[in-house]
Amino acid sequence: MAALGPERARFRELIAKVGSGEHTSTGLSRDEAREAMDLMLGGKASEAQMGAFLIAHRIRRPLPIELTGMIDSYRNHGPVLETPGRRALCFGVPYDGRSRTAPLLPLTALVLASAGVPVVLHGGDPMPVKFGVTLAELFRSIGINWQGLSLTAVQERLELHNLALTHQPDHFAAADRLLPVRDAIGKRPPVASLELLWTPHRGEHLLVSGFVHPPTEKRAWEALAAAEETDVVTVKGLEGSADLPTSRAGITARLRADAAPERILLHPRDHGLHGNEVAWQNLETWQGQALAALRGAGPLAEPLRWNVAAYLWLAGLHPSLHQALEQSNALLAARCGEGHRSRLLA
Repeated sequence: MAALGPERARFRELIAKVGSGEHTSTGLSRDEAREAMDLMLGGKASEAQMGAFLIAHRIRRPLPIELTGMIDSYRNHGPVLETPGRRALCFGVPYDGRSRTAPLLPLTALVLASAGVPVVLHGGDPMPVKFGVTLAELFRSIGINWQGLSLTAVQERLELHNLALTHQPDHFAAADRLLPVRDAIGKRPPVASLELLWTPHRGEHLLVSGFVHPPTEKRAWEALAAAEETDVVTVKGLEGSADLPTSRAGITARLRADAAPERILLHPRDHGLHGNEVAWQNLETWQGQALAALRGAGPLAEPLRWNVAAYLWLAGLHPSLHQALEQSNALLAARCGEGHRSRLLA
């Protein structure tokens, strides 16, 4: 034990708790999960130890309270953005990106921000296991750069333009150091779940969290409730994102403080917006589709109209989805998202 040093020796004890068999594994308490994440973010555990912990945790599946402890650690170590006196709309989507369907979130965020809604996003560079296109790459293709900015500059954009994207290599280097280990194990570890459950925003907000599988959604509900997130929407979006589909009903749920989760199904067909999803091709193709959609044209225009309306309604800005859709139509007709993009180019 002495040869390992006290911190690595302690981390070995935490590995034993998550890596034991089904009859002897005790799991971690909230404080222990926070401690384990602290040690990894602080570079106190070896790469071999981190790999062992992450793959063992994946195989065993994390307990909700373990995810809460890891959220605590991210809150302590990660970047912080604020919107004093204003309620933000925060999105948590997979950092490893998209590869099958054309993303909408950068466009949805621009239109919502143009309507006065503060929108907070976070992401990183292309990463395992998917190495799909990232939020930063998508924004850059339409002329908005989020890489290489100071956190102060990102905060200023949020205040001036109602939009922020923290970029992990620039603003959360401690978490970025885990990427070689994540790549080596070849599977998404529970740490990847934090990208969906954590937000850099501090203050009143609605947290929108993407998911793929129903058990993941239930764990998210419990973890976020314990983390005292008081207003959450979970979304079975395209490729685990928060993008609502147009080819089927959008499966969402609302989680509020001291209330059971409420299942909400959003039917695009009821509003004349049913259609096949737009396939991802490449960044150049998406750039043209995105710029057209911000002008209310092209294959992404209707999916964008639907997503903007849904999030205006879910954010509580309209009493009905129908009224939210009317505002969404007006915003796109006035090219508000395109105007907002132009202001962010400066």
